[in-house]
Amino acid sequence: MPHIPTIETDRLILRPYRRDDFNTYTTLFADPNVTRYIGGVPFSREQAWTRFLRQVGMWYYFGFGFFAIQDRETGAFIGEAGFHDLHRVITPSLEGMMETGWALSPLAHGRGLATEAVDAALRWGDEQFPALKKTCIIDIANTASLRVAVKLRFEEVHRTVYHGANVIIFER
Repeated sequence: MPHIPTIETDRLILRPYRRDDFNTYTTLFADPNVTRYIGGVPFSREQAWTRFLRQVGMWYYFGFGFFAIQDRETGAFIGEAGFHDLHRVITPSLEGMMETGWALSPLAHGRGLATEAVDAALRWGDEQFPALKKTCIIDIANTASLRVAVKLRFEEVHRTVYHGANVIIFER
């Protein structure tokens, strides 16, 4: 198994997933506020398990993946952030790039935690994989994530439709 780092920020710990994160992970992705722009439908326990395993498995094949986000003060699992290469059927293709993503519990929304987590992940990604483009795709109605992307210097490169949603592809 590849080494998955732990990254600490002022308020967060980005760390490898643990099996005991799964019940909270299931709750996170069953929340319609979380999945509103991630397919639009809450995940079943089975779908959450598949996503959970995918996030862990990325590290094995690519040397990067998603981190579990833990609140430093409470120790609670509050979301995820990191990178994947999902081989999406999208134009332009994102294959071979580090597609950046994040999802946080609604209890963590509006506090700048997504920006803090993604910034830490990007700094790690830029250091470890300087030659790989960092991208993200965001639903045009997801104003909170659009603000995070702009704060972190992502620039719009293309607008398209993905799984019926109007999205913007960003690069940095």
